[in-house]
Amino acid sequence: MLNKGYCYPDRVTPDDEGLSIAAFYASRYPHSPEAEWRRRIEAGDVLRNGLPALPDDLLSRGDTLLYHRLPWEEPDAPLDFATLFDDDDVLVFSKPSGLPVLPGGFFLENTLLHAVRKRYGDACSPLHRLGRGTSGAILFTRNRDAARGLAKAMFERRILKVYLALASGTSMPDAFTVDAPIGPVPHTLPVTVNAYRPDGRPSTSHVRVVRRFPQRDAALLEVTIPTGRPHQIRIHLSYAGFPLVGDPLYQPGGLPRTDGLDDEWTTTPGATGYLLHSWKIRFPHPSRAGDVEVVSPPPAALRPE
Repeated sequence: MLNKGYCYPDRVTPDDEGLSIAAFYASRYPHSPEAEWRRRIEAGDVLRNGLPALPDDLLSRGDTLLYHRLPWEEPDAPLDFATLFDDDDVLVFSKPSGLPVLPGGFFLENTLLHAVRKRYGDACSPLHRLGRGTSGAILFTRNRDAARGLAKAMFERRILKVYLALASGTSMPDAFTVDAPIGPVPHTLPVTVNAYRPDGRPSTSHVRVVRRFPQRDAALLEVTIPTGRPHQIRIHLSYAGFPLVGDPLYQPGGLPRTDGLDDEWTTTPGATGYLLHSWKIRFPHPSRAGDVEVVSPPPAALRPE
């Protein structure tokens, strides 16, 4: 589908003062080279303080920049999400695999955020994220008080998130915990991705084997995550030596693949092909006593029974 384009605002900080506008955009948004940014600026796609900019204009602190990205053809994505819980404060949806939660890269309107706000209003925001290839339960808030209260509960680890995953191998223990720090590491597309990093942020995943499939050299795992780093389960299971079946990015050791980098889709974090499902989520309701638990029925390949 052809979307409506998007305007990206920026404000110049002291660190950016003195840069040319072309150099600013090339450093801030390195997915395009400076020559491409020059072309866009010369075409009138960038305003500085409300007026058309020139590529070699030098920036001053406090300047406002607005880049109008022209409409583009977005990749297809499934938009048939289901509502699992709905009240005045909270929404829980079942996201299909292949649908991004937030805009980014090639996606703007083919996102869960856009679809939810179209149906329920612009006040809705996700409390957490799921990878594009991950399906299942995701929690949205409907007002500022709910967002503040549930963000506090998330920080205090009072929100339980349980996933189902199809992992490679069958030799893992019946139950084990992965404590491997996660942080950005160099990559190509994009220039960094989250992966195992010794000095990264502390991250913990508790894993239990639900069923082993020796003929397929795979196992169905239940994974509970008290922390929620980007792509945590994919990284932790690959770090433990059991990457998700079909994961196009993470290899044993918790690091990204380095082959196939000529394919823009193959080794990006948003690439799909693996089976990971947000199965259960339990949270303290932000305006009434007690917890709420919501279950998202898994796809057939991940059913525990």
